[in-house]
Amino acid sequence: MSHHPKTSRPLVIASVMAASAMVAIEATIVSTAMPQIVTDLGGLRLYSWVFSSFLLAQTAMTVLFGKLADLYGRKPTVLAGIVIFLVGSLLAGFAWSMPAMIAFRLIQGIGAGAIQPVTLTIVGDLYPAHERGKVQGYLASVWAISAVLGPMAGGLIIRDLSWSWIFWLNVPIGIASAVGFILHLHEHERHDKPSIDLAGAALFTIAIGALMMALTDADSVDSQRALLEGAVACACAVLFVWQERRAPDPMISFSLWGHRPIAAANASTFFAGVALMGLTTFLPMYVQGVLQRSPVVAGLALTMMMVGWPTGATLAARTFHRFGLRRTMVGGSLFLPVGAIPFVLLHPGSSPVMAGFGSLVMGLGMGTSSVCCLVLIQEIVQPTQRGSATASNLFSRNLGSTLGATIFGAVLNYGLSHTKGVAAVTSDQLKGLLDGSGGNLNADAAVRYVLQQSLHLTFVTLLFVALAIVISLLFVPAVRLERVKEVSASEAI
Repeated sequence: MSHHPKTSRPLVIASVMAASAMVAIEATIVSTAMPQIVTDLGGLRLYSWVFSSFLLAQTAMTVLFGKLADLYGRKPTVLAGIVIFLVGSLLAGFAWSMPAMIAFRLIQGIGAGAIQPVTLTIVGDLYPAHERGKVQGYLASVWAISAVLGPMAGGLIIRDLSWSWIFWLNVPIGIASAVGFILHLHEHERHDKPSIDLAGAALFTIAIGALMMALTDADSVDSQRALLEGAVACACAVLFVWQERRAPDPMISFSLWGHRPIAAANASTFFAGVALMGLTTFLPMYVQGVLQRSPVVAGLALTMMMVGWPTGATLAARTFHRFGLRRTMVGGSLFLPVGAIPFVLLHPGSSPVMAGFGSLVMGLGMGTSSVCCLVLIQEIVQPTQRGSATASNLFSRNLGSTLGATIFGAVLNYGLSHTKGVAAVTSDQLKGLLDGSGGNLNADAAVRYVLQQSLHLTFVTLLFVALAIVISLLFVPAVRLERVKEVSASEAI
């Protein structure tokens, strides 16, 4: 695939970066616009589901589209994902109510579930291992830049245009990306007739969807609904395992997912997703609520992670073929617990520079380990399984992020209600402290003390999660990557 005479690698990568930017900027730009959207549409109680529906669909569809890319080819699958994403974006701009917005965001999530794994698989097909890490560093930069530009772009659009343009902005980007794939990515025709494990796909989608809904509802008042959703997830998971063991061509190959290098790499990626959610959610809260700094300072402290991530990815890309993939992977992952230590040591008198430094170092670890894990799992499988293997890695991260929100939320709530010698803090008191509307200095001081103790507990948990990433990668065996011998064009594209 990497030497197909009709495939222009630079132009295909430009299309990959455009598609990735479209998905990457969506989270931050929508977050900025949501206050205006909910003001126009109403339905404040459904606010969180605008984000949850996107993540739910994206996570559930990632594995399915990874399998479809192996069965039917990368090009038709990624084009289908772009079309679905653009349809969801177009409709979201015309949303007339919050339920409609949630439905259209779910459609967007389905498209994102195709775009992410398939674009990374295309990179894996086009570039040999020693070149691939550099390209993945470029893609990490796309995500970092999108994280910074998203809020700025969202603010400008809300100020000067309708919030609908938050979604319609995707249309020209998506069309340009699709045209690039159509013109410059060429695959050989497939004459075999693949069979799709429809029952397995349906059961997997329902199981993951129900699990994520249960995790989302875990902190809500209606605990019975979360239990019911958890029961549905467990029942469908059992049926899914039964179906996959009897299907001639299962949607998920247990031998692939259970292969030691892949299982260990995906385990570390899962914990990385957990850590990422803990850091992005609670670091700004500490800087604002405990250190009493502005939201801008809190954002800058977190943005340092977005500087470290592409830097770590680029460094890993340039060193793993020299020092060995496993050595680079494990060594780079040590940045994660090292970066988590400053958060554990934070106290009310600390400088936000300390928080920014920890964020930067953790970003270096995230970038290094993510690139190495992806290169590893793409190299040790056959080209016909590369889409499924790539999807398994992204699925692990998304699931970790979802579970991380529940874990760290539970730790924070425990701390808020169990700090010794101080009464439990309510959500209204916490909100008043963070937005500056508390008014009572003595009461604010007590709330700030409880918040500091609670967030210290979450950062201790973050340190243990970071150590779990390192331990997981220690189980990855040494893998020798071939620098010259690659899959030929006739085998893949």
